Amino acid sequence: MTNTLALVLLGLALAIIAGLGAYAYTLWKEVQRRKAFHEEERQRAHRNCLENLEMVASALAQEQVDITEGSWRCKVLLEILDQNLTERPDFQAFDEVHRRTRHLHTHSARQALSPRDRMREDSERLAVEKEFREPVLKAAAAVVEFRRGWPESLH
Repeated sequence: MTNTLALVLLGLALAIIAGLGAYAYTLWKEVQRRKAFHEEERQRAHRNCLENLEMVASALAQEQVDITEGSWRCKVLLEILDQNLTERPDFQAFDEVHRRTRHLHTHSARQALSPRDRMREDSERLAVEKEFREPVLKAAAAVVEFRRGWPESLH
């Protein structure tokens, strides 16, 4: 192998290495951009969820929404933020109302029930609402406090 051929091959190898390095850097920058975008989207989703959670909790506290419906909505929104939030003592009332009323029919399934069955389900729902009214209202107030302390209140 001549010196000229060796130098040409060395130059070609360095050019290939430089090209691959530039490509790797471009890919790394794209990964960083996507991570930043994903984090921004996650934070935006949390902000929207927190705003909705505060509105529902405020409506519950002012008794503008049924205990059952408000509890279900708060439970779902809390679980979107963190799966374990409904296990906190302050928020367990939402989970308990959901657990005790999740078998009840809603929307078109409710309309398909006979009047007798609808009345039976209404009385069952009202009994749960009466039993959990105070704990749910306390949980709604705890949600407002939780919202004020976000994100430190998460942990």
